Amino acid sequence: MSLGESIFTLRAIRRFQPVSIPNRDLTDILEAAIRAPSGGNSQPWHFLLVQDLDLRKKLANLYHEAWWAKRKDSGIMGPEDIPSGKGPVQSAMRLADEIGQSPAIIVVCARSKGPDSMASVIPAVQNLLLAARGFGIGGTITTLHRQVEERVHELLNIPESFQIVYCIPLGYPAGNFGPVKRKSLVEVVSYDYWGNNLPNKD
Repeated sequence: MSLGESIFTLRAIRRFQPVSIPNRDLTDILEAAIRAPSGGNSQPWHFLLVQDLDLRKKLANLYHEAWWAKRKDSGIMGPEDIPSGKGPVQSAMRLADEIGQSPAIIVVCARSKGPDSMASVIPAVQNLLLAARGFGIGGTITTLHRQVEERVHELLNIPESFQIVYCIPLGYPAGNFGPVKRKSLVEVVSYDYWGNNLPNKD
């Protein structure tokens, strides 16, 4: 698969087939992740690959709690407060119930606490997702709520000097990849000065 195809069909995947991912593919995906640039080549990341079923279940319980804690912060107290139908919120709620069924979960950590280390991790995560897409494997970026972070550190023996940045479930999609829906260039890009349209392709 070309890089262009990976980029243009990379979408958030939140439902997975109950099929394990070969270790060689996971290794290649992580190798791609650590090839990303970072500020001063500091490489402040650590990727924790969770495959053990019991650990995934325990992590899934904490993730479920974290997801609802985030919703409560914004005034959503339960499923009855979320509109019915299809959409990203409903899909994310289902993931909160089913994340433990994904065959692999990667907990992405950054050395030291603060925005600089976190910013240096973001390109590595994009590399990871694009590499996974090349293998037909999907995932999505999720975060944890402060309410569970200490317990996740304890569960996975994460040193106190590392912060958890993302929690990424990976697996073969139960649905389909792309195409993705995005705003047009005209809406988000200016030329030379803010508000100037891009020149014609010709």
